[in-house]
Amino acid sequence: MPLVTPIDISDSSVKELVKFFNETLGFCPNSVLTMQRRPNIAKAFIELNMAVMENHGQLTSEFKRLLAFVSSNTAGCRYCQAHTIRAAERYGSTSKRLENVWDFKNQDAFTDAEKAALQFAQEASMVPVNVAEDTEKQLHVYWSDDDIVEIMGVIALFGYLNRWNDVMATSLEGDAKTSGQDLLKGISWVPGKHA
Repeated sequence: MPLVTPIDISDSSVKELVKFFNETLGFCPNSVLTMQRRPNIAKAFIELNMAVMENHGQLTSEFKRLLAFVSSNTAGCRYCQAHTIRAAERYGSTSKRLENVWDFKNQDAFTDAEKAALQFAQEASMVPVNVAEDTEKQLHVYWSDDDIVEIMGVIALFGYLNRWNDVMATSLEGDAKTSGQDLLKGISWVPGKHA
């Protein structure tokens, strides 16, 4: 049971939220409907989300969602795991990448540059943070400083979302739950408290 009940999707105050999230997820997340109880929080989150997910360098929309999945998987937030894997699929990820991102180190579906970024996301998402010096060096081999800022933006954004949704026990939407069940069999994904 969620800590706080989201605002009803039919509420007139959520019209723009629904429009924005229909592109990325196909629905407006319950997390944002909960944030909307204080509209400035929802507004600030959406603006940060848009800024972080905007692409300027080598990072694609699909890869940013896979970075977000690794961050969320490390943090253990099942709500965000389901959302990020769904968003990666909607942004064109292949089944091989989606089904094996949790084991990226051993998969040929990822380039060395992607593996360096995913390793960084994994280590940067630990509590306490534990980024190895070698991981930082590998990151700089493949990515510019500007790209690293984009990578870190994804990790930080999902640090917020992982904490928000795990503490709030946000209820998963049906489509996100289905994506988690279908695409995350390799980690024996279950919705847990988000059911």
